[in-house]
Amino acid sequence: MEKTDTYNSFYTRYSKRFLDIVCSLLAILAFSWLYLIIALLVRWKLGSPILFTQLRPGKDERIFKMYKFRTMTDARDEKGELLPDEVRLTPFGKWLRATSLDELPEAFNILKGDMSIIGPRPQLVRDMVFMTNEQRKRHTVRPGLSGLAQVNGRNDIDWEDKLAWDLKYIKKITFLGDVKIIFQTVLKAFIKQEGITEGDMATAEDFGDYLLNRGKVDREKYDELQRQAKRLCK
Repeated sequence: MEKTDTYNSFYTRYSKRFLDIVCSLLAILAFSWLYLIIALLVRWKLGSPILFTQLRPGKDERIFKMYKFRTMTDARDEKGELLPDEVRLTPFGKWLRATSLDELPEAFNILKGDMSIIGPRPQLVRDMVFMTNEQRKRHTVRPGLSGLAQVNGRNDIDWEDKLAWDLKYIKKITFLGDVKIIFQTVLKAFIKQEGITEGDMATAEDFGDYLLNRGKVDREKYDELQRQAKRLCK
């Protein structure tokens, strides 16, 4: 993957990571009481485990484990299979998503260096394999808790537009730009309660399914890339 000119700026090379460390650590310490309250509520309403973990591609497509508070139950049918996501997503889980409080554990991902406060949202591995080489340039930077795509339509825009916003972001990463995205994210998440990920949807449509359903990839290629994604997650 080609790197962008923004890597030559002092902010992207030094200040951004320093601010990520300081801000994530301060957030964890300052809101430890909130982490505890949400953890207890998740345990009470959804049971164990409290955290939901999932493999995501990070900077340079390095796979990492992303943390979130659980929003769905583990309810199964008579055959032992998990029920559909929309059935397992509880009203409490919807509220956590609407306020983005389920994203709080990602502060630990930011502290570890897996993520940044602002950057392209980490998509699923099975989404990454369907991206073009140009679209995969979004992985030349650390993924973020929120990003330009999330404050410009989120799931109201299609996949191509979402990825285009990510590419626009990595071409011009600035301190003031990141601060603006932070304020816009807070406005959406806590005032408008729009959240920064799926909102009211149980599960957003995968990129591969999006392409397949619109005839932009054939079934053979779809199955091949899905197998590739599974290998990357092993």
